[in-house]
Amino acid sequence: MSVALITHPACLEHDTGPFHPECADRLRRVLGALESLEFQSLLREDAPLATRAQLLRVHSEQQVDLLLGLSPPDGEVMSLDADTVVSPGSIPAALRAAGGAVHGVDAVMEGWARRAFVAVRPPGHHAERQQAMGFCLFSNAAIAARHAQAHWRVRRVAIVDFDVHHGNGTQDAVQHDADMFYASTHQSPCYPGTGAASERGVDGNVLNVPLAPGSGSAAFRAAWGDHLLPALDAFAPGLLIVSAGFDAHRADPLAQLRLETADFAWITTALCGLATRHCGGRLVSVLEGGYDLDALAASAAVHVRSLLLD
Repeated sequence: MSVALITHPACLEHDTGPFHPECADRLRRVLGALESLEFQSLLREDAPLATRAQLLRVHSEQQVDLLLGLSPPDGEVMSLDADTVVSPGSIPAALRAAGGAVHGVDAVMEGWARRAFVAVRPPGHHAERQQAMGFCLFSNAAIAARHAQAHWRVRRVAIVDFDVHHGNGTQDAVQHDADMFYASTHQSPCYPGTGAASERGVDGNVLNVPLAPGSGSAAFRAAWGDHLLPALDAFAPGLLIVSAGFDAHRADPLAQLRLETADFAWITTALCGLATRHCGGRLVSVLEGGYDLDALAASAAVHVRSLLLD
């Protein structure tokens, strides 16, 4: 199975300062886990810079100009809110993160890869049209989905999100477009406080299944197996994009779901099956959260291992 691994060294230069959970070691550990012999077949690609036009398909001109105009002095970290910071390397990293997600779409649409894993930071699913938040600057998965529609004329695109936090930015970007579908499990109550089951978008194109703190494998698998995967089958997307956050792991310090590493292999296998049924196998996975370094590395490895399987 041809799987592209898309990343860039610039994503390590997004300096969030000491003690911030969204640190460069996250990406180092993920990439380190993918260096073993079993991953030697990955097609390793550099993430390009996202273009202004690609960003503007999701974010307002005012927000794009604001972020692109930021230039903190060397060695300084500037806070955008209580959780989200920028340093001199942050905007180049964020442009590579969004551009990497776009490149993942190009890879599977051009056909030289059937699936792609975009290992980048900062993450993206909290970034809204007019606001960077929750560690996120640009809405990477949504930008990739809009690129698929605009450039490749894919009519129906689904974004699935198993990060422990609700992807308010992704939902914000797609909820008014009936040709997009957003499916999410996430802890509730938890940051950012969105993602109620009653949030259904237009024509039911949003499906949220909140999970109570302490929920584990059984609740997670039931949410996907009984609700989200059947809804995605009914939607029948032409492309599947995954917001792959691994912070629902029981070891993660930022939330209280209790998933095991094996659960990420299970959901990845199920999503690959869905992509085979509807998308010619085309699936693009974009790294989101995961803040226990050991759990993140192990979970990302089983995720990519599952992407490599037929």
